Amino acid sequence: MGFCKFDSLIKRKKDSKEPESENGGYQPAKQDDDTEGTESSSESGDYSRGVWARKIEFILSVIGYSVGVGNLWRFPYLVMQNGGGAFLIPFFFFLFVCGIPLFYLELCLGQFSGVSCLYVWKFCPLFKGIGYMMLVVSFVYCWYYIMVLVWVLVYLFNSFMSQLPWGQCNQAWNTEHCVTGLASGVSAMRNVSAESFENDTTFSESNISVMSHTASKEFWNRYVLNKSSGLEDFGGIQSHLAIALVVAWVAIFLCLMKGIKSAGKVVYVTALLPYVLLTVFLVKGLTLPGAADGILFYIKPNFSTLLDFNVWVQAAVQVFYSLGPAWGGLITMASYNKFNNNCLRDALICTAADGFTSFYGGFVIFSVIGYIAKEANMEIKDVATSGPGLALVIYPEAITKLPIPQLWSVLFFLMLLSLGIDSQFGVFETLSSGLLDTFPRLRKRKILVTACLCVILLLLDLPFTLNGGIYLYQLVDWYFAAFCVLIISFLECFLIAWVYGANRFCNDIKLMVGRPPPLYIRICWCVFTPVILLTVFLIMCFQYEPPSYDGYKYPMVAKVCGNILAMIPVIPLPIVMIYQIANTPGSLWQKIKFLLKPSYDWGPHVSQYKQGYEQYIEMQKPCGMLHSVRKNLLGAADS
Repeated sequence: MGFCKFDSLIKRKKDSKEPESENGGYQPAKQDDDTEGTESSSESGDYSRGVWARKIEFILSVIGYSVGVGNLWRFPYLVMQNGGGAFLIPFFFFLFVCGIPLFYLELCLGQFSGVSCLYVWKFCPLFKGIGYMMLVVSFVYCWYYIMVLVWVLVYLFNSFMSQLPWGQCNQAWNTEHCVTGLASGVSAMRNVSAESFENDTTFSESNISVMSHTASKEFWNRYVLNKSSGLEDFGGIQSHLAIALVVAWVAIFLCLMKGIKSAGKVVYVTALLPYVLLTVFLVKGLTLPGAADGILFYIKPNFSTLLDFNVWVQAAVQVFYSLGPAWGGLITMASYNKFNNNCLRDALICTAADGFTSFYGGFVIFSVIGYIAKEANMEIKDVATSGPGLALVIYPEAITKLPIPQLWSVLFFLMLLSLGIDSQFGVFETLSSGLLDTFPRLRKRKILVTACLCVILLLLDLPFTLNGGIYLYQLVDWYFAAFCVLIISFLECFLIAWVYGANRFCNDIKLMVGRPPPLYIRICWCVFTPVILLTVFLIMCFQYEPPSYDGYKYPMVAKVCGNILAMIPVIPLPIVMIYQIANTPGSLWQKIKFLLKPSYDWGPHVSQYKQGYEQYIEMQKPCGMLHSVRKNLLGAADS
């Protein structure tokens, strides 16, 4: 299914006299030029959807899309729980053999085709439903992930109070068991008769009880969430959450109302600010007592954990979900690139930035956790936690003990807001681009389309602002992304490698940038990456556990609804497959064989190369299975 080479087309690119801004011609000396896209390039049709004004805007947008709040509240906890510094070995192994190849594949797909994730599947029409799967995944993600921004905004608004409300116990929402901090609570518990603490287990349970009644924990549970007893009691809309929800969607609209033109300017702040603030917090954290203990606990390697198969699975899952392939965002953002952009370098920069941010953020988090543990005279493992509780309970409590806590609080939640809003940009743009590619006439009404999407999602988000909203959030988060994104990624990698042909795809890339991908990338696409994805998927199915939140056990009806939600993104795949087969003439085998080949309009989106590309493809002769396998793995001898 692959083919030999594009030397004639490559030569035509190099000999082209037309300027790059008009036709996307390959000019090695100007390949990485960071100049603004001209109007002529947009008007010609090659870049009618738009093009990034500057290369740096694309890089920052992709980094912002990949790096999110999970890098701060999930990765450090995984490192601590899975062998400390030893966890970095499987993490970077999977980043190298799975993360980078899959990331690079999606960037190349988007850049070569110049279309959103909905239409990129022209290279294999039988599986066009995967594009709809990506849109459904992005829609659900946009729907519930916005609540992270809502919670952060509530904290940010309250950071301007004369006294931080999560640092005191005299608020209307506090209980009689409230303690101002872990140190105060543990000290009070130690004053109780020593007979109550004859063993470490009892005292550890007492620590957990204290943590549930700190002022910061009660602010989170009883004010921010004002949570009910469960899904059985949804309650009413919380006004402060509803207002923050409106603010969040207005911010998203203002940033994305002109697509990449406006988003490309915003990312200069939202993508870079977190690194500045992370450094500020690290410097401050290192001055706190106990910080060294926390950092040592974070990075101290325990190599025996590498013998635990589950540690490797955790590392693979973290790499996959952190980088964000299969959501459609990478394909969509890359589709706005110039045709000869260096995708490999972009992939290396962005994946390295994601891995570095995760590791670097751990120092910031555990320097403060060490400080809290030392003050409370507790074990660090008893203080550390994963998820929103780390960023919205533990860290805010530490902030109350710093000088000028309001300043530190504003900076911290601005950092979280910047991390969260960038991730929302990528998935929201996937939705709008899919809609505009389907109805090109709407491109002139981009602002109206963006506004309508924001309003629709805002209305759908209102159930999350109810008293029982957190239980709905946890249910959606637990089920919806658990399996479908792994299915999408496996199919995407397998189809490119063995149906479309890794050799042909490598030649497509050579047409764009003048050289094929490294051999290791090709082998990963064909062997390692799909095998790892399939293995992780099967293990996750085998290790499946029902969801829970803060001790609440979900009823059976909720679990059933969760499983239905997990299946919804997969539904378009068989439906579109059946539709494609039904509307294709011939016998069943002829239909399937025809639909496994690229459609007539698949190819480079730049018109300069379309005719030559189509002619060269028509000249290719089919080859035997063993020869195809060799070409896909190692490349054609004459390419």
